Amino acid sequence: MTRKVLSGATTSVIIACFALSLAACGGGQDYTVPQEACGIPLSEEKLKPFLFDGERLEITRGSLIETGSSSQGACEIRVDGKMVAHLRVDKVDKLYDPMDPSEEFRFTNRQKMSNLPFDGVGALGDSRAMVSTGCSGPKAAYLIAYVTVDGQTGGDVTERRKNIEALTLDLVPKVKKELGCTA
Repeated sequence: MTRKVLSGATTSVIIACFALSLAACGGGQDYTVPQEACGIPLSEEKLKPFLFDGERLEITRGSLIETGSSSQGACEIRVDGKMVAHLRVDKVDKLYDPMDPSEEFRFTNRQKMSNLPFDGVGALGDSRAMVSTGCSGPKAAYLIAYVTVDGQTGGDVTERRKNIEALTLDLVPKVKKELGCTA
């Protein structure tokens, strides 16, 4: 049996190459999800299905809880510049039904959301949810919440729809609380 002994320099080079290859293949999320963003507390658990490996998570385009006379609040959650989720809230004077034919353009494969844990109506598509609910607060009579996600994240279509619904149902009560809604 012949045994070959490697020099110290050769061994160091092999170890360095191995370490670099592990680092290059490691990927992962080099960012943290803030506990609060867009003017509301964020649930990392509800957002996690849409997050992908990257270096930087950023929140852009403001807040869902606008101050002053603005009737709309919106923000985007991005990883390395790519949209993960776009969240929007409109403060309106009546309840808009997302299942109305005039709202169909917003969805792919629209279905009614049943059994909302609060008063309101909702619809769910392959990459978007829309919920309209009462507010009766100092800043709005009604709210419409839109949650739009990247259609390539969040699992297959069935899983993505389930995850969009979970994120939306987590978001709406938080927005209502921050806006001081009583209904």
